[in-house]
This record gives sequence, C-alpha cells and structure tokens, in this order.
Amino acid sequence: MSHDRWVAFVIAFTTTFSFASADDDFAETVAPILQQRCLDCHNEQLGKGDFSLTTAEDLIASGYLDLDNADDSYLLELVTPVDGHASMPKDAQPLSDQEIDSLRKWIRQGAKWPAQVKLHQSFVRDKDWWSLKPITSPPVPESDAANPVDAFINQALSSRGMAAVEKAPPQVLLRRVTYDLTGLPPTPAESLAFLADWQIDQQAAWESLVGRLLQSKRFGEKWGQHWLDVSRYAETHGFDKDKPRSNAWPYRDYVIASLNDDKPYDRFVQEQVAGDVLFPNDPDGVLGLGFLAAGPWDFIGHWEVGEGKLDGRIAKHLDRDEMISAVFNVFQSTTVQCAQCHHHKFDPIRMQDYYRLHAVFSAVDRADRVFAGRSAAQQRADELDRQITALQSRRDDHQRQQQDLTAKQTAPIDLKITELTQRFRTEQPQQPQFGYHSQIASNPNEEKWVQIDLGSPRLIDEIKLFPAFDEFAGIGAGFGFPVRYRVDVALDERLIDGHRVLFDASGSDQPNPGCVTINIASDRQPIQFIRVTATQLAERSDDFIFAIAEIEAIADRHNVALNCNVTAKDTIEAPVRWGKQNVVDGIYFKELTDDDAMERLQQLRRERQQLVRRSRSEQVESELRNLRDQIDAAIAARNQIPPGKFVYAAATSFDAGGQFLPTNGQPRPIHLLLRGDLRSPSELMRPGAPPLWDTAPETFVDEDHWDEGIARAELARYLTSTDNPLAWRSIANRLWGWTFGQPLVGTANDFGRGGTTPSHPELLDYLAARLRDDPDHSLHSIVNLLVTSEAYQRSSRVDPEMAALDADNALLWRANRRRLTAEEYRDSLYAIAGTLDDSMGGPSFQDFVIEKPEHSPHYQYDQHDFESTASHRRSIYRFVVRSQPQPMLTTLDCADPSISTPRRDESTTALQALTYWNDRLVEYAARHFADRIRTHNVNPNQQVDFACQLSLGRLPNELESKVLHEHLRDHGPANLARILFNLNAFVYLD
Repeated sequence: MSHDRWVAFVIAFTTTFSFASADDDFAETVAPILQQRCLDCHNEQLGKGDFSLTTAEDLIASGYLDLDNADDSYLLELVTPVDGHASMPKDAQPLSDQEIDSLRKWIRQGAKWPAQVKLHQSFVRDKDWWSLKPITSPPVPESDAANPVDAFINQALSSRGMAAVEKAPPQVLLRRVTYDLTGLPPTPAESLAFLADWQIDQQAAWESLVGRLLQSKRFGEKWGQHWLDVSRYAETHGFDKDKPRSNAWPYRDYVIASLNDDKPYDRFVQEQVAGDVLFPNDPDGVLGLGFLAAGPWDFIGHWEVGEGKLDGRIAKHLDRDEMISAVFNVFQSTTVQCAQCHHHKFDPIRMQDYYRLHAVFSAVDRADRVFAGRSAAQQRADELDRQITALQSRRDDHQRQQQDLTAKQTAPIDLKITELTQRFRTEQPQQPQFGYHSQIASNPNEEKWVQIDLGSPRLIDEIKLFPAFDEFAGIGAGFGFPVRYRVDVALDERLIDGHRVLFDASGSDQPNPGCVTINIASDRQPIQFIRVTATQLAERSDDFIFAIAEIEAIADRHNVALNCNVTAKDTIEAPVRWGKQNVVDGIYFKELTDDDAMERLQQLRRERQQLVRRSRSEQVESELRNLRDQIDAAIAARNQIPPGKFVYAAATSFDAGGQFLPTNGQPRPIHLLLRGDLRSPSELMRPGAPPLWDTAPETFVDEDHWDEGIARAELARYLTSTDNPLAWRSIANRLWGWTFGQPLVGTANDFGRGGTTPSHPELLDYLAARLRDDPDHSLHSIVNLLVTSEAYQRSSRVDPEMAALDADNALLWRANRRRLTAEEYRDSLYAIAGTLDDSMGGPSFQDFVIEKPEHSPHYQYDQHDFESTASHRRSIYRFVVRSQPQPMLTTLDCADPSISTPRRDESTTALQALTYWNDRLVEYAARHFADRIRTHNVNPNQQVDFACQLSLGRLPNELESKVLHEHLRDHGPANLARILFNLNAFVYLD
C-alpha cells in the first residue's frame, strides 16, 4: 500500500469512527485536516502553545477564530504560507491551498462543530505493512541452481533482463570467506590445502572449507563483534564520568560462546531479556542479561542524584528507555521509542504500548551480579545475611533501650558540652580539611569503619580523633562525625588477638564535637591495629556517612600513626579532598581554644562516659556484648564464602551505593507521561507490549501488582513467538547483511514505514521461515546456506552494462567489495607479524593507561606500550571505552558503542591513509613482520613471495614481484611490510 493510500485509509477510518452522527461538512472536510495536520501537537495532552484543538470549547477559548471577519482569524494567519513558509504546522509541509480554503469556508459559515464530537490524536491502526504480515514460506522459484538462495536471486535478475558476473577465483574466495567467518587472514598452509582440494572437486572443497570455518572458535569472535555492535557493548558507563565496568566482559564471552555453540536463536534472545527467570539454574541465564546493561548509564543521575530528585527520576526513565529501545531495535527492528511523547507517527504503536514496556522493566537496574561459583554456598550465604540482619535489628533495639535509660541523666552534661563545642565551632576558621570519607549509606545504622595498621605492636599513650570540616549542606565543623561510635584495638587486623574496646560511645547518641579533638586515653598495652567504627552514621541532607579528618596514635609524645597503612570497610577516593590514606597524613587544622576550656570539655566528656556506664542496665549491656559477638562471628563467616563470579547485567538486587538503591524486585509505579514529561503523569500502566500481530498480547498481567520476573519472561516469549513476524525477519536480515555486506532491508533496526522495504521480500521471508521452522533455530545453518550460494561466490568485477541498470548492486549481480573492518585490520597486523595471542575469554586487555579511575577517568592511548604482550589478543577482547574511543580504530570506522550499529560505515579519508602508513601499531607490526621475513629465507625473491602469501593470501604477479623486490633491496623488509599493509589488495576484500 502506498503512503498516500495509507494516509487516506487512516483519515477515512478515523472520520467514519468518530463522526458518523456529526455535521457532514465538519466531519468530511475540517476534522481530517485538524487531526492529520494539527492534533499531534495541539491535543489535550500536549497542548503546545497552550492551544488545544480537541473540542469546540478549546478552539473558541483560544481566541484564534474571528467569526465576524473570518479572513482575520489568527488560525488562518498561522497556516497561510508567506513566501512558501507557514508558521504552522511547525517543521512540516504547509497546508495546501485546498485545505486552507476548506478552513476559511468553515469559519465563514460559523465554524460549526457538533458539541458531542471530540477529536483525538491520530493513531496508525493499519497493520497492512510488509513487516507486520504473517510469515509464510514462499515457494522456491524454478531454477537450475541447487541453492534456494540463488533461485530467488536469479529470478529477480532475469525479471529485469540482467545477468550475474562469473565466479571469483579460488584465492579470492578463500580470503573472502575466511575473513567473513573468522575475521582473520588464511594462513599459507590453509591456502595450499584449499587450492589442492579445489583442483579435485570445487564444490566439495568449498563446502568443507565453510564447514571448518563455522566450527572454528574464531567464528564466535568475528560474529560476536557483529552482535556487540548492535548491543551497544562497552566497558565504561559513558556520560560525564565514564567510569569503568570491571565485570562487563563476561557478557562478551557469553555472546562468543553462544555463537560458537550455535545456541538456538530463541533461547539466545530469551536469555538476554529474562534468562534469570526462564533458566534459573543455568549461568547463561544471568550472563545473557548483560545485553540489557550493555549500553550507556548515567552514573551521576543514578549514583549521586538518585530518585529522590526529579533529575534522578529522569535518569531512571531514560535508562529504561535505553533498555526498551535496545530490545525492540535489535530483536524486532522496531522503533518503539518514537511513541514516548505521542503515538508513533508511522507504525501502529501507541503511547500506552510504550509505557507498558516501561512497566516491564520498572524494577530493573544495572549492577554486578553473581552468575557462577557460589551455587553450593549460596544457600549458606543467604542464611547468614538473614541472620546478620536479624541480629543487627536486635542490637539496635537494645541500644535504644540503653539510650532511653541514660538520656535524662546525661541531659545536663550534654547541654554544657554543646555550649562549649558551639563556642569552638564559631572560633574555628572555615578551612577545608583532608580526611577519610565513607561511601554514602541510606541507613544510619549501617556500620562503617576505618582501621590503621601501626606496622608493629606499640605502647600507645593516647589516641586522638580529629573531626572533619565540610560546607556540604551547611554542616561545616564535625562533618560526618558519627552519632555513635567505638574505638577497638588489637594485635591482628581481624581484631581477635589482643582485642579490646578502648572507647565505647555506641550506647547513646553523642553531641557533635564540631572542631574539637576527641582524646582517648590508652591502657598502655601493646597495640598494632586501631579501628574506629561508626555504629550510627552522621546525617548529611537525605543520606548518611562517616567522615573523619585525622587519627593520631601518641607514643612518647610522637604520632606513630603518621603515614601508616589504612584500610576501611569502604571509602570514597576523590583526591585530593578525600581518601582513606588522608586520615594519617598529618594534615588538619587544630582547634583555636584556650587550654582551660579544652580541659573543661574533656572533663565533661569523661564525666559523661562514667555517668553512661553507671546508668546502663548491666543485663542489657551484657546482651549487647553478646549480640555484637554474634554479629562479628556471622560477618566473619559470611566473608569466608567465596564471592563468586560477577557480570554487569540487569539486576533487581544488589548492594546499595550512594543514591543508587535496589528495588529488590518491587516494580516502580509507571504512569503514561503526557508529552513524555515526568511532571505530567497520567494513567497507571501494567506490563505489556505493542500488539503488532493479530495474536500478540497487549498486556502481560491482569493485576496492578505483579512479579517483575514474570513480566520479563512474558516479554521474552513475545519476542520469540513463532507468530511474531518481526523477530524472524529481523535476524534473517541481519545474517544476510553480515554475510553479504549489505542487508536485504537497508534499515536493519527499523522495519516500519520510516525505514526501507526489502530488495528481495520473498527471499527474506524464505530465510525467516526456514530459521523459525527449524527445530534448532540454527544460525549456523542459515549462514552455511548463504556462503555456499553462487551469489556469495561471485566476482566483485564491475560489469558496466549491469552497473547502468543497478549501480548499488541491490540485486546482487556481483559480490560487494569491502574494506577490512577496523578490528580485522588490527588483528591481521598482529597475525601477520606473528605476535597474535589467540587465547580466548577473560578480562579485557587495556591498550591505554588510565588516569584518575576513581573519579572522572582519562584514557591515555598514547601511553600504551605496543610491545606489551597483554594487548596482543584479538580486538574483540579489547577494553572498549565510550567517551575516549581508540584513535586508530575510530579512524577506521569502528562502531560507536553508545548506539546500536547494525552496519559499519565505510568512509575514505586522508586520515585513514596516514593511519595505514604511520600509526604506531603499523610500525610495531612492520618491525616484527620484517623479523619473520628475514628468518624465513635469505633469498630476496622468496622473501617477497613469503611476505605476499602471508599478507595478501597469494603470490605476487610479475610486475608486483619486480616492484616489491626493488623496494626490499632499497629500503629493507620493515618498509616492505609497510608497503604491503597499505595495498588495496591487503586493505580490501574482493
């Protein structure tokens, strides 16, 4: 159906539905104009310009009509073009003269608008579009070709009077298919073996070669890169701080392994959306969820701002939008995200459909989660977690009892301490101190500690605690000093040998010390480890922390803690302001007080401690000690359980950090947002998806409360339903594009009316049906079918006659010549130089030096040492950075990891020429390739042959041999290598 016929259908349908009983003139002429040209912006939800055309009352209230003089109406002024441009519709074609005349006539006749008629934003209901129609396996055209792919291709060519070019030579085919399936050049030994087989039986040799390459572990590495391109995979968050993700790589390895194992495609999809629910006992069920977390993530919006503020909620909304877009762009080739602010302009997707998908992912965040290594111990770990929580709750109850017992008796002393402290606070100069700052907590009862190792047992006279100073939230002096705390000392870091509590202020709330030093007398027993534990954290604005400027250990009037080693439960490392080592750096600001006042304050504190001890219930105190011992024992046991292996993936339960809090599986409420604005919530949404085919469900649950895992599982089943026409067409199109260099549908992420149509629709449906109906849903089977076709094996020679009929080669009368991808070029340099490390899997190598990783990292590629063997692995194992991509690979059109890239760009620039000749990696590879050339043979002619066989996959012709031999003689093997690395015969695949 053409675009014009489709628009006419929508207008006719909407008019018939809404206005059957309305005034005929308004219904037939005016309403369609308003609906199609105005109402997308000026409806009751959006109301752009505070102007709505939903009802007659809205229009009259606007003042845009002049019923006494219709031609002076502001509405007509807005839509009438001046010099070809009209104010409205904004950013669209002006109304036609006929449409303007219809509006003018209607206004002149009194602008009659039936009172019961309410206009609604237009919505595309029509599913009569190629990608939404059911997939029926078309019959294979009659043909002499053995491969059904060729039958469809040849039929299209012959129908246009065209003919295909000849088959490519075997050396060209070997190089082409080896790169296409493995991303690496064929070795000389592989070339000799294949050419020998080719002489005996071409078809058998080809099928054997293809089968071997599909079974190679290198297949998953090459085709895994295709998948990572569309998955927006990288190992940093992106956005402002672009922090590293240390556990992103297991998802990459999962993709490679899944493709090598030829995992059924429906299982592959389901694992990446709801694997933890559908396959709870399989590590791949968690690993696959790395897909949902692969894209960019706003660290500041989630970690530092949080959902308590509008900006934090916006970050969360955009995060879900990124997941939804990824799922539907990649698995469905559908731009569902276009329905965020209004119904989709081209496809049958409503705003309600879009926000139902938000409900599906409403409990999901991105975090490290365990995927393996804890199965035997997981039950014990969970049991200990529950036990620790229960014990801490009982401890808190006992501490409240003690607080109630002592509060009245300590009140007079507390008042005096506060008065003196306030005096010191006002006298203290407001200058920053450097110190320790814990991670931010949402619960004041979460314990935090910082510990000093004196290096060896020492006899300590006194321990001094110096409060910090920070103007955050107007706090100033005493910033972050705990409300309750204790000081433990021991001879070992686990506080077992020689352990004792030197000072305990955990039984009741303590006045903030301001800038006054806390002096704690020691017992003159040997001490090596000093731990200050905050048992109740200090409040900032809407969260809780532990901060302290300095800890001193005084022995014979010297601070023996200076520059000692410091550990902590957790820490914020933000040089130079905060860092755990700052707590022993000797940098702080002493209080400005008179000695008498200071002595008085210390005396009051000692009196308060004695009063607290006397007023405490010995029974409660005994129970508190017992509870603390039990908590310590449980925590120690919990820490002995191996942490397991982690993957950065979609998660609902994880350790809170900063303002980033887990939902623990509790869905967040999701509303339809008018204009896509979080400040304009409308109806509450339940999980669901667009009903894009007749049997598709619209919602996944019937209740307002649901299990988030069930919702994701239903979405996974929706995405892989055999009735789903988009899913199978989408992957069939991708497989074709990754094999032939251009997909059958050029817009691989958009099969809607905003995209392109298939060049070979019957062939696409044949492939989609074949994959769908295959019990194994085997991707290998489809790839094998494609590369064994005559179409794949054609020469890339340009026939002028055919080019005049089909310049873009849409009908595949020849092979598409292509340049090596950035990763293929890099990997080939290492392979030919003889230094490629072909080990698979594991943490990524870094071809940069990272600066300031704890705050806003800088990735310095110019500092990388190319001789470091750690970086000699294949490019797919490279640590991928979003904000600062690898310069050489970016120049060679590497994919942007922040967006889904279904097809690589292939540009030609002067910078690329400079890169091929002068890049540091090229120089490195040329040196090592030269070593291979020298050691292979001393005969210059054989050296040239060997170099060409390695780099070009063939021997040089007579002219090439002469020129290259002269260059070798005059400039040496390293420069010969650089020449070869720059040849089109090396850089391009014919």
